[in-house]
Amino acid sequence: MRVPYSWLKEYVEIELPPEELAQKLTMAGLPVENIINLSPGFSGVVAGIITAIEDHPHADHLKICQVDVGEKCLQVVSGAPNMRVGQRVAVALEGARLPGGREIRRAIFRGVESLGMLCSAQELGLDASLVSPEDREGILTLPPDASPGQDVARVLGLDEVVLELEVTTNRADCLSILGVAREVSALTGVRVKEPRIEFSEVDPPAGDLVSVNIDAPQMCGRYVARIVRNVSIGPSPSWMQARLRACGMRPINNIVDITNYVMLELGQPLHAFDYDLLKGKKIIVRRARKGEKIITLDGQERVLEDNLLVIADEERAVAIAGVMGGLETEVTGQTANILIESAHFDGVSIRRASRRLGLRSEASLRFERGVDIEGAPRAADRAAELMQKLAGGSIARGQVDCYATRKKPVTIRFRPEKVNYFLGTELSQEEIKEILQRLQLKIKTEGPDTWQVEVPSHRGDLTQEIDLVEEVARLHGYDHIPVSIPAGVVAGEKKSRRQEWEEAAREAAISCGLTQVITYSFISPKIWDLLQLPPEHKWRKTVVLQNPLREEQSVLRTTLLPGLLEVAARNASRQVMPVAIFEIGRVFLPQGDGLPQEPLRLAGLVMGSRNKGWNWPALEMDFYYLKGVVEGILERVRISKVQWEPTAAYPFLHPGRSAEILGINMEPVGFAGELHPDVLSAFELPTRAYVFELDWEILMNLTDGIPGYQPLPKFPAVDRDLAVVVPEEVLAESVREVIIDAAGPFLKECRLFDLYRGQQVGEGKKSLAFTLSFQREDRTLTDAEVNSIIHHIEKELGRRLGAALRQE
Repeated sequence: MRVPYSWLKEYVEIELPPEELAQKLTMAGLPVENIINLSPGFSGVVAGIITAIEDHPHADHLKICQVDVGEKCLQVVSGAPNMRVGQRVAVALEGARLPGGREIRRAIFRGVESLGMLCSAQELGLDASLVSPEDREGILTLPPDASPGQDVARVLGLDEVVLELEVTTNRADCLSILGVAREVSALTGVRVKEPRIEFSEVDPPAGDLVSVNIDAPQMCGRYVARIVRNVSIGPSPSWMQARLRACGMRPINNIVDITNYVMLELGQPLHAFDYDLLKGKKIIVRRARKGEKIITLDGQERVLEDNLLVIADEERAVAIAGVMGGLETEVTGQTANILIESAHFDGVSIRRASRRLGLRSEASLRFERGVDIEGAPRAADRAAELMQKLAGGSIARGQVDCYATRKKPVTIRFRPEKVNYFLGTELSQEEIKEILQRLQLKIKTEGPDTWQVEVPSHRGDLTQEIDLVEEVARLHGYDHIPVSIPAGVVAGEKKSRRQEWEEAAREAAISCGLTQVITYSFISPKIWDLLQLPPEHKWRKTVVLQNPLREEQSVLRTTLLPGLLEVAARNASRQVMPVAIFEIGRVFLPQGDGLPQEPLRLAGLVMGSRNKGWNWPALEMDFYYLKGVVEGILERVRISKVQWEPTAAYPFLHPGRSAEILGINMEPVGFAGELHPDVLSAFELPTRAYVFELDWEILMNLTDGIPGYQPLPKFPAVDRDLAVVVPEEVLAESVREVIIDAAGPFLKECRLFDLYRGQQVGEGKKSLAFTLSFQREDRTLTDAEVNSIIHHIEKELGRRLGAALRQE
């Protein structure tokens, strides 16, 4: 909420500098995020009126303008496309300085002298979003009440200081200048001056001109209509435009600006209909019909659902209640008669409608937070008054006030001693009463120790006794409440086994050279097409969000890979290489109508080459590098009961460079492999990338537990190398399993150290070389014993796998 300081001072006469007031508001629970000084970055720019325009004799795109700037008339050459006679413009005089330090000097354009410059909004450093679309492409048009020679900074209200407030969700009353003024009044003790509303009315009565029916009272508690006839549409006066711009709103025309002005002033959103375009002169507040269509003010056709609230006339919907008006009843330059809408809509229904339609506005924000239902008639009167003064309209007598759900005043039973009990203060009852009365609360004494406190309708956040205690604390000052250390025994907390297991995964992955990333659980359903998943793939069965923030985050992830791939792509596009990342997080697997399962997964991605050093070369992070990382992670958490099997079951992985990781009983616990080239292309990854994902929930049950102590061996080990030739389709892991099984208990280590394919072993075969380490704990093994074991291993390899010893 942006609060112009001069506007605030109209309602509460304070002499505090803005910085001091900002401190008071912040300490009272209404934080001031920023103090904005609108002072311009220009000088020597005045208002002028174009009195004549003629073509430049030597340039088709230039015009020669005569501009009245007060005491004199200047000749100015300009090429702006939106100039016209009678237009009020910003004129930079000779010697003026513009933002950026540019100085305006007398100049000659194609032989014609120019004694100044007509300025655009951009040249004055103004926010382009706060000026009209036609002025964005040309010179700035000033309001019609700008006097020739007047300082443009004053015309535009740039001699202003704006307080930018962070209004919490419970303080909807502070989403208005008057609401902030009440807060300042309570803090300073200065009486608030609420705006006086005075206007004249004429016959016929408003009730004869329009009827109002509320068919959905649960969604609309009150609807007030006012009729203003014979208005003249035109620009708003400069003071109103300046205040709207200071609050971050773009002036449009006097009627629309008045509705926005009153909303900012009183906190009640309004809407103006072209009365003559309402069919049957009826207003019906009802639910939308399913499939009903409306073209909103932004020119978009929207298909409505039956749980949305609309404002309709006798034939069709003319506005989406509390969100946006319809184009068919828009106020235009031809509008003569106005129907003012001032209503109270249910905040939940407005929030649902604005999110579903993707339409958030200042009006919907206020309805979502909660609007004072008793303030609707007053806001309609205030808007009618301003339309009479600024648009020359005549106001039909009376209002049409349809009050469907009458709100009862809130009265709270309050015990003053609870203030000191909760706050640790020593305030007297008189001090507490004085604080509450500054908040416009009415106090009735029920007994010596109990009060009945009546809450004004604009303070919808006050509903119970503790709320009043908090109000006393705010106004008394949090910094005046004594500081004390709470007493009590703080019990120590211990991490659960699952928490410890998750922490172990994180530490293991980091120790293996990976960097942790945290990505969104919400992903796009289009990601599955990029991963080349078939329609029946289990990952496509997702939990769909009912109210997603956007299409790209509309389903819950069933794998961690999408987030990792997006991080890798973002890093690669910024030439941040190599990439070695992991994520530990939950995925969401739907379970019918119940809550989804949320198993914990650990996933990682590597891409590129490890940087070289002064005595080691660059190392490509390939499949075997990734496999080493995964094995390192599993080793650090004491998991050894896993096997690696080649697989082609994952369509997003390269069919010849991927593996499935199996646990006990050959149960899949994860996968690893190189990404398919088509997937690399889809995510615009510049080089090969390798990924893995582990089901960390299942792996938690496969850990070997706490390792036992083993003394250092007393006797030396005997090492032998064994090279065997096997068919190409035989896996190295299968050979290793046969060796371990045949070797018996004295084999301590079996490690593959060489793979050879070539003429010496024949086509369709390969040579695998292993280092075997044998050791006994009670004595040294003899060569004869080791030879016997090696001979048995050779026999078993030949029998089971058809392997033969490699001959040199």
